Amino acid sequence: MTQDELTELATLYYVDNHTQEALAKRFGISRATVSRMLRKAQEEGVVEIRVRQHPAYANGLEQELRQRFGIQRAIIAIDHQDGDKQRALLAAQVAAYLDQTLDDGMVVAVGMGRNISAVSDYISTPARRECAFISAIGGAYRGGETMNSDHICRRLAARFGGESETLYAPALIRDPALRQSLLENDTVRQTLDRARRADLALIGIGDLSEDSNIVRMGWFSPTEIAEAKRSGTIGDVMGYDFFDIYGQPAGTPLQGRIVGLHLGDLERIPNVVAIASEQSKATALLGALRTGVIDTLATTTVNAMTVISLDDITRKTLAV
Repeated sequence: MTQDELTELATLYYVDNHTQEALAKRFGISRATVSRMLRKAQEEGVVEIRVRQHPAYANGLEQELRQRFGIQRAIIAIDHQDGDKQRALLAAQVAAYLDQTLDDGMVVAVGMGRNISAVSDYISTPARRECAFISAIGGAYRGGETMNSDHICRRLAARFGGESETLYAPALIRDPALRQSLLENDTVRQTLDRARRADLALIGIGDLSEDSNIVRMGWFSPTEIAEAKRSGTIGDVMGYDFFDIYGQPAGTPLQGRIVGLHLGDLERIPNVVAIASEQSKATALLGALRTGVIDTLATTTVNAMTVISLDDITRKTLAV
């Protein structure tokens, strides 16, 4: 079956509601072949199926999160056992939110990570937006294209029809003097200044696990991560700016090695959208919410419920 025939078959089934039996007769193939071709249409991207949860599904959780943490809104996806599919479900909802929110002339500061990268896969708007997508953190060759802020910016700009701007600096600098020199460089400073004036920021929330981005990319060793956890560090914003469960800056040597926006910069951006799909990040999400920089939280139902429970428990512990 040719690509055109595959597209026609998928259109007749999903759009025109033809039965598989009718399609089998029309194309002169068996029903089993029709079923196989429909699966192929999904695998090759001819057909994209999305589950849109009812607006009332997460209203209670969103209201609770807004009241507890002072955020503007919560985007809550249904839960899925498969991590990649869970990320995709949440990314699709964030993409829909961006489609409703972004307008001509807006500037978007973009972090790095799998959750942010996935959002660009689900932008499917026909309306062109003259937005600027600015890298809010430098690059890292071990992260690969899909992990780097620069690559994500270019993909978002291509989807919306806007422009992208790269932060021409490595993300991780261990030498404090060299890092300061880079921050003072005209090219680096101009890009970061533009990112600081963004209307919206897309950031990831990290946990201190062996599978976290900062470990997989070799930024920090497992030993360093273990020591940070023992000192009370529970998460990070955008791969750095570490905090404890109460949202306070963590006293760890891991701080101060990254070229990019920090928590103080994010506080001045009107709409900081924090995305986390993994169930392992509930504790980190609680700490991140308590920093006060998040305006829009994008996560899963189970994470939202766990964050609320953890907030209750830790508030009682603090009171004692």
